[in-house]
Amino acid sequence: MREQSFHIGLCMAGAVSAGAYTAGVMDYLIEALEEWEKRRGSKNTPSHKVLISVIGGASAGGMTGMVTAASVNYPKKPVQFDASKDLLQSHPENKFYHSWVDLLGNDMFSKMLNQHDIEKHKRVDALLNGSFIDQIADRAFANNEQEWLPTPAYFAAHLKLFTTLTNLEGLKYNIAFNSDISKKNYNMAVHNDYACFNLNASDYQLGWIPLNFKDGLNCSIAKDAAMATGAFPIGLKSRVLQRPLASILENPWLNKTKSKTDQSSDEVYTTQNVDGGLINNEPFEKVRELLSTITQQYDATSQNAFDAFKSTVLMIDPFPSELPSTFKIDQQLFSTIGYTLNAMTQQMRAKPVPLIEAMASDKAGQFLIAPTRPHMVELQKGKKVEGSSAIACGAFDGFSGFMNKEFRIHDFYLGRYNCEMFLRNYFTIPAKDLAAHPIFSEGYKGIDKSAFKSFHDDAYQIIPIFSTIDKGYYPMPVFSSGDQWPSVNANMVKQFEPAIKKRVEAILLYAFPIAGFWGFILRLATKWLLSKKIGQKLVELITGSLEKHGLIKPPPQQSR
Repeated sequence: MREQSFHIGLCMAGAVSAGAYTAGVMDYLIEALEEWEKRRGSKNTPSHKVLISVIGGASAGGMTGMVTAASVNYPKKPVQFDASKDLLQSHPENKFYHSWVDLLGNDMFSKMLNQHDIEKHKRVDALLNGSFIDQIADRAFANNEQEWLPTPAYFAAHLKLFTTLTNLEGLKYNIAFNSDISKKNYNMAVHNDYACFNLNASDYQLGWIPLNFKDGLNCSIAKDAAMATGAFPIGLKSRVLQRPLASILENPWLNKTKSKTDQSSDEVYTTQNVDGGLINNEPFEKVRELLSTITQQYDATSQNAFDAFKSTVLMIDPFPSELPSTFKIDQQLFSTIGYTLNAMTQQMRAKPVPLIEAMASDKAGQFLIAPTRPHMVELQKGKKVEGSSAIACGAFDGFSGFMNKEFRIHDFYLGRYNCEMFLRNYFTIPAKDLAAHPIFSEGYKGIDKSAFKSFHDDAYQIIPIFSTIDKGYYPMPVFSSGDQWPSVNANMVKQFEPAIKKRVEAILLYAFPIAGFWGFILRLATKWLLSKKIGQKLVELITGSLEKHGLIKPPPQQSR
């Protein structure tokens, strides 16, 4: 019999609070695979196998990838929409929901504005207080040997798992040049770093750190790596990550020259890191590389042919790239600073592959799940809202989800819905290629394929969905706004102003510890002028962003 396993590599992009969307996608994906496995061997059930073999991510995506690994060997209880239950109830039984939707309460923004972290350490580590992240990470990465289960059949026995990091010191190397100066080496540093794990492995393989949640092997490293990749630059404090030196020296991604490092005399390699999405926010090229190694299918033509591909990269991106607005020439200092930072970030994220290949749209080797929802006002016309505008956590540069739990709930359920529609209609193999495919032709042999046909085109599902849906299906709760799109009163933002003012005061006073007369002047100016002005400006910015996103309720019209 021919090979029956098809390999999926998940690539999860950065998302800030919209990690709730990625969490929803993962929740439904695992539910679908679990349901298929329960039915395996019964009549009219496709027999081929799909394995999640690689998970790579950045920032919130990297954090979700790590949470996925932490949940692989434990009971799985999906969070399905149920109108009879309290909308705001917690779901500690589900790591995805508990880590991204529940967090530590409804309003997380007030916790992020709390100044206790500054006052405790007498220094400023970040603009926002991210101490709550440690509590959530401790909860998510705790191992429990009593509840541990064997790896499900739809996960690879040794799942390859990695997250991108921005290494502030950088991995140093040098290039030798012929020269008449005494020091002939051209010294450089690479700041694009990776924390790489091999789930349920027992030893290091090419520098991949063995990770096991049954006995707690390297769980603390995985937890720290998750927090490091999500350390939003300046906004959240940078994170220190300590890894075994072998994970650096033996990993060809990190040590291309196979040379010693500055820390080679130690057994532990220590780095200070910020958000992995700063340099590589969608590491799909690394996911593809690992899949090719697993399938031994290195030829790009066969990787992307629907009648031959053995694996695919499935990217989950809550903020898919959109067409940039028209560039406006502005040579003023602060405009130029903004343009420069944006240019640097975009250049660092540029992929080292020919653009003509990356832009191709007919590839079997790459699929994308991104936000899309019905346009609530023009629902009957079939109009949709797509991209970052479709998610409630997309406002204020992705931080809006921390302000209200209903925003996170919406995005979690939207992620589940989008994943379901994707698996039903778009994650498919065309009918014309099915008979020739070495895996799917065997899987669909002798069964009624009609139940697994896409509504979108003449194609059949790679991951079969067994439930049926009615026209207009949209499993989304009605929020306190009165409809299926959450919104809040403008006064909700105004209530943050006192906390913003106190946070700004603490930042200015501890970031610039000036003594004497000028210290007195700074404290006076901070308390009575600067913090007030900055607080008012931030409230205006947040309110404007929420309004632009449709998350602010319009004031009621006055009756005459």
